[in-house]
Amino acid sequence: MKIDVDELSPVQRKVRVELPKDKVALEFSKAYQTLAQRVRVKGFRAGKAPRSVLQGMYGGEIKGQVQSQLVEDSLGEAIKEHGLQIVSRPEIEADELVDGSDFSFSAVFEIKPEIELKDYLGIEVEKINIAVTDEQVDQALKKLQEGHARLEPVENRDVVQAGDFVSLSFTGKIEGKEFPGGKADNYLLEVGAGQTLPEFDKAVAGARRGEAKTAEVNFPENYPNRDLAGKPAEFSLVVQEIKQKVLPALDDDFAKEHGECDSLDELKAKLRVRLEEEFKKYQDDELKERILSRVIEIHAFTPPPALVERQTRYLMERYQDRASDGSSPDAPSMEETRKALEARATRQVQATLLVEKIAQSENIEVPENEVQERIESLARAAGERGKTIRQYYSKHDAREEIRSQMVFDRTLGYLLEKSKVKVVDAPPEKVDDPGKKS
Repeated sequence: MKIDVDELSPVQRKVRVELPKDKVALEFSKAYQTLAQRVRVKGFRAGKAPRSVLQGMYGGEIKGQVQSQLVEDSLGEAIKEHGLQIVSRPEIEADELVDGSDFSFSAVFEIKPEIELKDYLGIEVEKINIAVTDEQVDQALKKLQEGHARLEPVENRDVVQAGDFVSLSFTGKIEGKEFPGGKADNYLLEVGAGQTLPEFDKAVAGARRGEAKTAEVNFPENYPNRDLAGKPAEFSLVVQEIKQKVLPALDDDFAKEHGECDSLDELKAKLRVRLEEEFKKYQDDELKERILSRVIEIHAFTPPPALVERQTRYLMERYQDRASDGSSPDAPSMEETRKALEARATRQVQATLLVEKIAQSENIEVPENEVQERIESLARAAGERGKTIRQYYSKHDAREEIRSQMVFDRTLGYLLEKSKVKVVDAPPEKVDDPGKKS
């Protein structure tokens, strides 16, 4: 077998393979022997049908099978021999396959780029010196209080106000016809919280309990449901119940019941420690991102387009899944979104390839027992879906996917350990909001 490899670009190769006629003849012979055992031909005992008869009946099918087998086997051998890490489906161009003659074909595909590692250890980064303030502790305490609020019926009025929680029923029509999802009963809505389209929310505010009211709305042009986007609709609604949020008192009893502490002061101290841990994790994540950006900058290279396209499609699917019903009219178009996500995908692919290379260089690995521990942790967190999680990660590819992510995280942690971190004071405008991302 003769193999030639041409470099079309840093991430694209063209492999030309020439197979001798005896290899071709042998593959045809094996194929017809297998066929003879598999099929029954009238007038011949099992396995005794002549090849000429089989060729007349199945010649085209066998030719296709032989060509596929020759290409698969020889291309795999060529890729292994030249140490190519292929990342795209090969585009095959083959000459006419003739039994008893030489056979040639070419394959074009993308590969992982060859990355020459440079100075990735000891990268200098700045960390802002952040201290948890009393105000931030009070905000965390307020959030905990809000989380344990209860809803109580409003008895002294029948008119809905902003801030109320209402239980309502509604039906909706678009262009005079009811549409899927345009009907609900006992729908809980916090008035003024932006859960629905503005016109619907405005109609609920001021509505009287038990009385029918009409809300005319206009779905935005970029509404995720394209059947509704840009169209006017009419809702008939009835407020069934009005409730208000009642907050529990912040005292020692609250601390005992909801914070597992003996006093409110102890609960505040516990919240301060939690905030400090959260800030540290936030800072470490920010430092890792800066280090990663610097590593990418040092090792500038063009990632394989196939990997970028694959990652872009993944990000687009996630974006579309998260698209909310109340999308802003100023939201970017799908074309603009894809362009932005493609840029993000490019960086993610660069990061993955670089960190993978660094992990190999530093012999950073994750043993099987740690992979299993992570899977068990995910399964426990999933509750009733734990069995499904375990079944999914019983597959080899799924386990390797989670292992790769763990190696990635561990390698970034290693780069952070080896970096040169300079602690600096926070600018005045950032002291009050250390957790805010720009």
